[in-house]
Amino acid sequence: MDKKTTIKTAQSVLLSSSKVNEKGSDGILKLQLLPYSHNALEPYISERTIDFHYGKHLATYVDNTNKQKSGTPFADMSIEEIMLSASGGLFNNSAQVYNHYFQFEAFQAPNENNAPTGNLKQALEKEFGSIDEFKKKFAEVALGLFGSGYTWLVDNNGKLEIQQTHNAENPLTEGKKPLLNLDVWEHAYYLDVQNARAKYVENFWKVLNWSAVEKRFEK
Repeated sequence: MDKKTTIKTAQSVLLSSSKVNEKGSDGILKLQLLPYSHNALEPYISERTIDFHYGKHLATYVDNTNKQKSGTPFADMSIEEIMLSASGGLFNNSAQVYNHYFQFEAFQAPNENNAPTGNLKQALEKEFGSIDEFKKKFAEVALGLFGSGYTWLVDNNGKLEIQQTHNAENPLTEGKKPLLNLDVWEHAYYLDVQNARAKYVENFWKVLNWSAVEKRFEK
C-alpha cells in the first residue's frame, strides 16, 4: 500500500478514529472515554488495571504526543498520519496511542458465548484449521515475544497472519491491515496476574469483542 492508502486503512480499522482525533479548543488531543465502565472487564481484567493502563499509561502517551507535535508540521495531523509519518519519540508515543485505542475498543464485558462468525470465522478456519487452533497459535506467538510489544492478527493482501511487533511498532508500517492486537507489555497484565503471561492471554479471549474485529475485517 502507498502512504495515502495506508493512512486511509489505519483510519478505517480504528473504529473510534473520529473520536480519537477530536481536539479541544486549544487544538490538543484529548484522552477519550472508554465505551464501557472501568470494571466492565472483571474478573479477567481488573478495574485497577484499567485505571492504570488506560487512565495513566495511555494518558501519558497522549500528553507526550501533544507536547512533541506542538509547533511542528505534525501539529494538525491525525494520530494515524503522525504514526505513519513521524520517527523517534513522536512515532513511539503516537503509535502507542493508536495501538492502545485499537485494543481497548475491541473489548467488551465477558461473554462466554462470544465467538467469530460469518466471513471472519470462515477465513480463520481456512487459514488455521479451526478457531481453537488459531487461538493456540496466537498464544504461542504472544508467549514467545521476548520483552515488550504486541501480538497481532493481520490481513496481508487477503491472507490472515499472526505477527509479533516490538515496542510501539504497528503492522500498518509494513502495509498490512491489523484486525486485532494483544498488548504484552508487562504493564498490561502485571497488576492482575503478575508474571503469568499465559493466564493473561487466556483471559484476553473472555473479553474480546469479536463483532469489532469482524467490522475491521469487512472494511
